[in-house]
Amino acid sequence: MSEKSGLYYPNKIGRIYLLAMEEVMGKGGINAVLNLAKLSHWIDQYPPNDLARQVDFSDFAALNQSIEDMYGPRGGRGLALRAGRASFSQGLAEFGALAGASELAFKVVPLGTKLKVGLRAMAETFTKFSDQASEVVEEEDYFVYTIRACPVCWGRTSDRNICFAAVGILQEGLRWVSGGRDFRVEELTCHAKGDEFCTFAIYKDPLN
Repeated sequence: MSEKSGLYYPNKIGRIYLLAMEEVMGKGGINAVLNLAKLSHWIDQYPPNDLARQVDFSDFAALNQSIEDMYGPRGGRGLALRAGRASFSQGLAEFGALAGASELAFKVVPLGTKLKVGLRAMAETFTKFSDQASEVVEEEDYFVYTIRACPVCWGRTSDRNICFAAVGILQEGLRWVSGGRDFRVEELTCHAKGDEFCTFAIYKDPLN
């Protein structure tokens, strides 16, 4: 995974995700993951809190691969989901507000509209601030969220869907825009598995 992608997240998103991982697995855990991912230069020195695009997708993918290598497929899945959720609540929500999806705007509109506007705001935010081109299409029972160049699985190969961090980010983003409701988010296709893009179904009926 040493070959760089030439596609980038802004430092701020990389920093948020590393802080979320530290919250989920502790300082020792994140340092072990960084060593395993050959990203030890980030130990005690996370990327700065700015919008410069300097976190290569291959490094972000290496982080997620190392979580799985260290904790196994099942444990890695749980940790990546939790880190994805924590990263939205820790700071990605700020980007949502920039895209016009502030909580204030969501207080009086129907739930379906909140989901539609919120998902589009998330897709626009990632497309605008990073090289992660994202888009949303509405179907009858669910929305399809497509990531055209996915940092979670960049350069990775698998026989199953592995973009759990992206699922966690979407889950927490939906919780934020809906005022605390949980929604089923299911990865449909995964580039690591040989599919063209990573796509996710977000079902319209809340779980709670």
